[in-house]
Amino acid sequence: MSEVWCKIYDAGNALEAHSLKGMLEARQIEVQLSGEGLGAAAGELPANVVEVGLWVKASQQSSAQLLLEQYEHADPSGWFCPVCGEANGSQFELCWQCGQDRLAEL
Repeated sequence: MSEVWCKIYDAGNALEAHSLKGMLEARQIEVQLSGEGLGAAAGELPANVVEVGLWVKASQQSSAQLLLEQYEHADPSGWFCPVCGEANGSQFELCWQCGQDRLAEL
């Protein structure tokens, strides 16, 4: 029997959706996207119709939602890597200089 998938987020566009997908997959959360193909019709359809949905397995839903809440409440000014001290934009989950995971325990 296959596992149930749950829609957990509506990204405003494909770029945000793929960024979030990468963030979740880096935490070993499987992600499927829906609605990517509707972006071409953005001028002809209501904005909420062209959003890209993020779907995860029901067993991973709570972990994914916690990460997405952290994403939504992230400091827009960015963060400093605890390993190399590099300044990173808030949109980055890994340090662009050394690859350290932003949320990893040291």
